[in-house]
Amino acid sequence: MERRTRSGRAGFTIIELMVVMAIVLVILSVAVPLYNKSVIRARETVLHQNLTTMRAVIDEYTYDKQKAPQNLEDIVREGYLRQVPMDPMVGNNTSWKIIMEEAAASVSQAEPGIFDVRSSSEKISLEGTKYSEW
Repeated sequence: MERRTRSGRAGFTIIELMVVMAIVLVILSVAVPLYNKSVIRARETVLHQNLTTMRAVIDEYTYDKQKAPQNLEDIVREGYLRQVPMDPMVGNNTSWKIIMEEAAASVSQAEPGIFDVRSSSEKISLEGTKYSEW
């Protein structure tokens, strides 16, 4: 619908434009938080998958070689992984928090290695726990 102004030109009134802008702002105020939460949830899913994969590979390496890997590059060098997965919460693949096994409980007591891997991020997940505790 076109409206004619006093000067004869077609256009919208300021009130109509303000109503449209208010509607757009309400929609955005609902959509942006939902989008941000979905991005965080996707990163959490990737973190879960990467941790599960690395833990399985560490166990396979330990079983096959009869000793735990000394660092994550050992797993890549031996062909268990193509590359060390990225920690999506930190944004790189070099800052993983490595937990070494105790010498008394290790497979090769002379050379204890990696027991577990965790994220180095201290941020809180949507579940309410720290990523570094997963």
